[in-house]
Amino acid sequence: MKPRRKGVKHPPAARFPKKKPSIEAIMAERDIVRATIAGIPLRDREDVEQTAVVAVWNAIRRGMFRPDPRDTPRVAIRKFMHGVAWRTAAHHINSAYTRRVVLTEQPLGLLRDLVGPDLEAQVAAREVLDAVASLPDWQREALLSVDSPESLVEYAKRRRMNPSTAASRLRIAREALALRLKRWRR
Repeated sequence: MKPRRKGVKHPPAARFPKKKPSIEAIMAERDIVRATIAGIPLRDREDVEQTAVVAVWNAIRRGMFRPDPRDTPRVAIRKFMHGVAWRTAAHHINSAYTRRVVLTEQPLGLLRDLVGPDLEAQVAAREVLDAVASLPDWQREALLSVDSPESLVEYAKRRRMNPSTAASRLRIAREALALRLKRWRR
């Protein structure tokens, strides 16, 4: 007997014999796939349904359909198709294409003439504005003083504080903003 390496796991033995239902039986039960993928956007539903049916057929051809003999053939194939459709829908929803797609009514050739900030810049700007809004008033005021036309010394004199204190508050506010942004982007 060979010694087993630590951490190596073997798949469990098949409990039931393989079955190969016909393609007609699979196509007759497509409604379970449609019901399972109901949360997918309409524009993608037909593609995901087709992918799930093909995945079911391929899994059956590979011998992965091993139904419980106590189930009727129709119930068994519906259970199997539900599981495959559920995994296909989850894969579609979590795919990078679905998460990052930006729909526009313009054809791709006209996107070159698009004027204005891109979507990523808008999202980043909104994150920064939300982070600035969540800071205490004195930190927000110190950060906004950088944008004013007056110098930091004039800003400090107008508020009757030492310029070193104003510089220290600005440094603390910048660090707090950087920390908030770092936490939100994780």
